[in-house]
Amino acid sequence: MRVVVDFDLCESNAICMGIAPEIFEVRDDDFLYILNETPPEELRAKLEEAVQRCPKQAISIAEE
Repeated sequence: MRVVVDFDLCESNAICMGIAPEIFEVRDDDFLYILNETPPEELRAKLEEAVQRCPKQAISIAEE
């Protein structure tokens, strides 16, 4: 699986970072960074929660 973020929609509100800090980080410049674009399967549940809870629906999962 691969993490996909639509940065045009993303507000960098850090909800995803709170759910999955192994995958997402909002830095001091107020931009979202993907720390692990292809996370291991054991992080799938956290990633799916981040996708569901993103208020702008900017995150998706691409199955490889």
